[in-house]
Amino acid sequence: MAETEFQYDEMEIHPTQPIDYSVWKDLYRFVTPYKREIAWMVAAATLTGVLEPFYALITKWLLDDVSANGADAAIWFWGLVYLAMSSLLALGVAGFIFWTNKIRVNASFDLRHAAFKSLQKQSFAYFDRRPVGWLVARLTSDCERLTNILAWALLDLFWSLTMMVVIVFALVWLNWKLTLIMVLIMPLIVWISAKFQRTILSSARKVRAVNSRITGTYNESIMGVETSKTFVLEQKNAEQFTSQTGEMRQASVRNLTLAAIYVPIIVSASSLSYGLTLAYGGSELLAGAMAVTSLITFMMLVTHFFEPFEVIGMWFAEIQMAQASAERLLGVIKADPDITDSDAVQNAIAFHQDKESSPNTAFDGGAADIEEIRLENVSFEYKAGKKVLTNIDLSVRRGETIAFVGPTGGGKTTLVNVICRFYEPTSGTILIDGVDYRNRSQYWLQSNLGMVLQQAHIFSGTIRDNIRYGRLDATNKEVEEAAQAVEAHDFIVEFENGYETEVGEGGSRLSSGQKQLISFARAILADPQVLVLDEATSSVDTETERKIQRGIERLLAGRISFIIAHRLTTIKEATRIVFIDDGSIAESGTHRELLEKDARYADLYKQQSLDQSMRAAWHHETLEAAT
Repeated sequence: MAETEFQYDEMEIHPTQPIDYSVWKDLYRFVTPYKREIAWMVAAATLTGVLEPFYALITKWLLDDVSANGADAAIWFWGLVYLAMSSLLALGVAGFIFWTNKIRVNASFDLRHAAFKSLQKQSFAYFDRRPVGWLVARLTSDCERLTNILAWALLDLFWSLTMMVVIVFALVWLNWKLTLIMVLIMPLIVWISAKFQRTILSSARKVRAVNSRITGTYNESIMGVETSKTFVLEQKNAEQFTSQTGEMRQASVRNLTLAAIYVPIIVSASSLSYGLTLAYGGSELLAGAMAVTSLITFMMLVTHFFEPFEVIGMWFAEIQMAQASAERLLGVIKADPDITDSDAVQNAIAFHQDKESSPNTAFDGGAADIEEIRLENVSFEYKAGKKVLTNIDLSVRRGETIAFVGPTGGGKTTLVNVICRFYEPTSGTILIDGVDYRNRSQYWLQSNLGMVLQQAHIFSGTIRDNIRYGRLDATNKEVEEAAQAVEAHDFIVEFENGYETEVGEGGSRLSSGQKQLISFARAILADPQVLVLDEATSSVDTETERKIQRGIERLLAGRISFIIAHRLTTIKEATRIVFIDDGSIAESGTHRELLEKDARYADLYKQQSLDQSMRAAWHHETLEAAT
């Protein structure tokens, strides 16, 4: 079979792609580092493979001894031989179970680590194209399945080869003519395997693809349970899930049916060989050309000879069914990040790490302090031909705050993501202190970056752990000072366990305002030079917003800051307000300048002021009616 180059595109289904053994070669790189474990496993498998056929030979020698010597046969001797062989066989089985499982566990650890490490390197664009459930399936069910194959199939390969070699030598020694008749069936087994290969592989790929979609649906249903209940969509979700599981059932039944047909055919072919051998051996026995003990031993060995073929056939079917899993997991591991440091930057990093220089300073070609960020004719598109940002020119210096406002979908968040290098410009340049930020390291930029989002992400663990996430080496005192700076300390100490309070998954034990204050404390602890606030106060109550505003004032001091805001009252003091619409800067200036200009920003501000006045009046009338 000619070797083909397989491109790992783990999101695609390739139903007609033949099984690619280079994929498995790549996977076995996660097994080969454990040479000591493999050596012991091979030794145990070889010992088992050698000893099992010898039971038939010892039986022959015992019967020959009894036939020749009668009551004087060495029964005790053969009994001790059986006992010794059984003890060695038990030792071999125990050994290969232990070492194979050790290899499996180690390979599973390395595979998951490699996949997770790859995910950590990916840019936002990678996750835009892949559902969370799809990624979870790669690191869980696919990984578990593949490591079982890598370890146990390797064991069975050595066991099978050893056993077949020993049996073939024994069969040729007993009767070479019968041996030739037995091996006549081998081409048929090879032909059957080749015929079933592509069909089983195609159905297996479909099973894994549908399984990934089901995992994604699971994840979305759990994450969006409140929305589903609010819009009474439980039945609709159930119908969609039923449709997917029905498709999964059909694909699985077809896949398992093919596998169930393949293995029995191999067994049947083995039985045909057994029958032909028995028929010819019987005629030889009747003709006096073969002793009865030799024929019995020969048939026992023939039975054992086809056991490895059945095991290899089973693993061959399993490998075909797991090919899709292998492709997808390796696709995650081998995925190249869309955004990477240049070769020059990587070489500089390596050089300065050797010199034990701080990775946050010299290697990127500039000092750690950021004085200016300048955008020159920056454009960006998620898909070719569909611009999201067009010809953006902008400059901001240390101590300045730039507020982005404008209609939903205008490009505000995308612009901030491009500035932060979560995406890179399709055209144009972003300069940090006069240097294209693509000529600096990602670590340098993003270690100087702090973000507070509209929906603060809180990790499982304690409040202290979540604040310390901003700077992992911070002391307890520094954590508490950061909380005090954003006025989060008071509500934290009201909890029974204070800063050691467990927040629950996703911060489920905290209110939206409390999560947001913790997020601000985390940002203050990180002490970033570039700060991004993305709708940071839009989901909290008025009192919490006042606390956050006081925290923001402390947070903005002496930094380059970008604020995305819909509540225009929160950005009056910004150095500059930039109105973004349809991916372009429509107008720019201070709050006062834009009001005097009486254009897009002024219209939006007046509309919001009118809406707030109407809500305040309605609230006042409601209170009066209630009293």
